[in-house]
Amino acid sequence: MKSLSGQELAHLLEQRGWTLLRVHGSHHIYGQPGSNVRLSVPIHGNRPLKTGLQQHLLKMAIITEE
Repeated sequence: MKSLSGQELAHLLEQRGWTLLRVHGSHHIYGQPGSNVRLSVPIHGNRPLKTGLQQHLLKMAIITEE
């Protein structure tokens, strides 16, 4: 899977029904109605997310490789 930036991942989450709950510094916190799962996506310009973090966030969001 190609490396995504925090902005790209945030856009992907919003397309999949996740909503931005709050922003804490450079971290955007996303959630879904009726779910306790919260995702903290670091937005640091256009820098790519590290591989392990990206895989973890995609797994928690139940997004498969595309």
